[in-house]
Amino acid sequence: MLPPEVIEQVRADLPEWHWHGVAQGASVMEVSHRGKAFEALIDEAEQDLRDLLAIPPNYRVLFMQGGAWGQFACVPMNLLRPGERAGYAVSGGWSKSAAEEAQKFGEVSVLASSESDHFNRAVALNRSLIENSEKGTSSPNKSADSAWSYFYLCSNETVYGNETHSLPKNLPAPLVVDASSHFLSRGIDFEGVGLVYAGAQKNIGPAGVTIVIVRDDLLDRAPKAIPAVWHYAHMAKHKSLFNTPPVFSIYVTALTLKWIKKEGGLAEMERRAVARSSMLYEAIDASKVFTAPVANEDRSRMNVVFDTGNPERDAAFVKFCDSRGLLSLKGHRVRGGMRASLYNAMPIEGIETLVAAMREFETSLA
Repeated sequence: MLPPEVIEQVRADLPEWHWHGVAQGASVMEVSHRGKAFEALIDEAEQDLRDLLAIPPNYRVLFMQGGAWGQFACVPMNLLRPGERAGYAVSGGWSKSAAEEAQKFGEVSVLASSESDHFNRAVALNRSLIENSEKGTSSPNKSADSAWSYFYLCSNETVYGNETHSLPKNLPAPLVVDASSHFLSRGIDFEGVGLVYAGAQKNIGPAGVTIVIVRDDLLDRAPKAIPAVWHYAHMAKHKSLFNTPPVFSIYVTALTLKWIKKEGGLAEMERRAVARSSMLYEAIDASKVFTAPVANEDRSRMNVVFDTGNPERDAAFVKFCDSRGLLSLKGHRVRGGMRASLYNAMPIEGIETLVAAMREFETSLA
């Protein structure tokens, strides 16, 4: 969900957009992306994002399109150099898909995977994994530090509900992070991070815009032959305005960034995320009907997956919740069960209502 006050502002601006109190003479969906008002908005959105995440000055912020799937290809197109490899940690379906997509552009090594454990835990990247992978190459004299273009992980896997709570450091190549589903729910330590991206349709706005934060020294890696709209350096040169951007999505994102700052920034977003998820996990752990399969230390604060162990009973619970206005609890089709998405704008009352419904359902089975 989006913050209700952001939605109210969007509704007010639909007939005629007012930017800092100045009427623009048209809806926000009708203004030119080349106009001064929108250019000011996108600049301000970037600054708010830099303020919230404390983004170092040697990183560029890009507003792109294509979602996470676009970045699955964009990252190797831009960063995977000839004769080198990319190392992937696979903790769920999204990182697995990212690794498969990257294989179209060069050599990819899956350094670790929790697929054999049904992705019920996150896997950590570390020097040991990298060195062991290096021993298996046909070039034993090539050092680990020179063999890699980047390392990749998805820090929150929405389908399977696991989260990497601390990013690895001291890797021999830049770290690339898909942070789509928990972006702006906590801070990011940029030490060792070369690139972070996030599709907007979780914590910061409607689908349409993808935010990419990329370190300056990586911009020149891309060959000239790749499409301009996927070329990080080209998009940076044109300040994300090379082609028509998703104006409406960026506008809502800009409003949401203001809301996050007003509410207390990322420290407050993280406090709320911990409070929401802890309440729900405690209820699940105390239940005789519901279980959460993810390892305790890797449980996601954004996407809580759980089930009853019986698909028919899971379906009955989802229907039970639907009738009480608790929507979209059906788990992803790949995994089944249930999934509660606790994004930034979700009030604690939503969790209290869900917990009450779980207890009522459990009582009805007795």
